[in-house]
Amino acid sequence: MKLSTSSAAGASVKADADRLADFVLFTQRSCILNLSNELNKGNVSFPQFFLLAYLSSEEYLTMSDIAKKMGHSTAAATGLVDRLEKLSYVERVHAAEDRRKIMVRITAKGVELVSKMRKEIANDLAGILAGMDEDEAETVEHTKRAIQGRAIA
Repeated sequence: MKLSTSSAAGASVKADADRLADFVLFTQRSCILNLSNELNKGNVSFPQFFLLAYLSSEEYLTMSDIAKKMGHSTAAATGLVDRLEKLSYVERVHAAEDRRKIMVRITAKGVELVSKMRKEIANDLAGILAGMDEDEAETVEHTKRAIQGRAIA
């Protein structure tokens, strides 16, 4: 049976999605293993690290912002922040306009940890990307642009 043009395009998209899913699973596994080894040294959990990553791209976040971004309750977000504050990765500050409002910002130590982990991930990905053929690399690039265009990332 011959595929129509739209069926062929759909099959191509499906094949690209399947290859990308394999890429994501493989790279995620590789990156998570490296993150796990490094984060265990500093007693930082994955959710705590992901919060640090969010904070590294923002001036500050409120507890409500943190809860929303992390998909947690405000109480759970407070627990994450408490632990990170004890490790000196974040600090709480009061808003100038309303001292009841608590803002959380990353410290230099937190920025350093996120930067170090980002470099590790980039090194892992560089090794993976270097082994790709042109079609695979184009699929990854096309998908990256599509995700950025939709602001999903």
